[in-house]
Amino acid sequence: MADRPKLYSAEFFPPRSEEGAAKLRAARSQLAQLKPAFFSVTFGAGGSTREGTLATVLEIRAEGLAAAPHISCVGASRASLRDVLSHYRSHGIRHLVALRGDQPSGSGDTGDFRYASELVAFIREETGDWFHIDVAAYPEYHPQARSCDDDLANFERKVKAGADSAITQYFFNPDAYWHFVDACAARGITAPIVPGIMPIMSASGLARFSDSCGAEIPRWIRRRLEGFGDDHASVRSFGLDVVTELCAGLIEDGVPGLHFYTLNSAALTSTIWQRLGI
Repeated sequence: MADRPKLYSAEFFPPRSEEGAAKLRAARSQLAQLKPAFFSVTFGAGGSTREGTLATVLEIRAEGLAAAPHISCVGASRASLRDVLSHYRSHGIRHLVALRGDQPSGSGDTGDFRYASELVAFIREETGDWFHIDVAAYPEYHPQARSCDDDLANFERKVKAGADSAITQYFFNPDAYWHFVDACAARGITAPIVPGIMPIMSASGLARFSDSCGAEIPRWIRRRLEGFGDDHASVRSFGLDVVTELCAGLIEDGVPGLHFYTLNSAALTSTIWQRLGI
């Protein structure tokens, strides 16, 4: 693996209890030993975990680690986002993951922004080049996109608005990623597109989450997972093999990095990381 990617990173979500906070600290301590480029921290629907996101990011930074908070524009006003940006700048945070976000259930307030491209443009207008901005990309295309071309056009708008790089939704079919990268290159998009990686913790959890976010589980993987039934050890062992092989192939083919969706658990991500020798 002579041509190693430059950036390996991992994602957490803000804990909602003291027990969850303790679990996250333990996971973070384990993953920090692998020296990731940064940890990102998610932002709940409609900003429901805004304070938790900031608290988690500040705790990560206090440990001498790099952190990138997610920021969402759904249900947000220009004034509220200006306040959030000012808050992050005052704490010396220079990396954001800018997302449209999901509309909270039962809420009709879409806020002042409709699309992530508008959020990226607003961040640039307000803060210049202070922040490195990551945005989302969807190799298997966003589930709400009217067509593949529409989704590519949306992604292009985010990059043109000022995004520096992108992190993809997770996938298990590398061809989907490379077709997406090629389609972006054909449009003149040169921003690095980092694959998002989902370790397989449970068959039911993966199926449920994938069905909701539009990530495809190849039939052979889904059938193998179903065949293990309640044998969680076999699910995890199989999942480690599948995801490690996926990552190794992506690295060999020259991806700019890997971003792991940890679900606040270190064991699987750490094992994959170590198997890859990164």
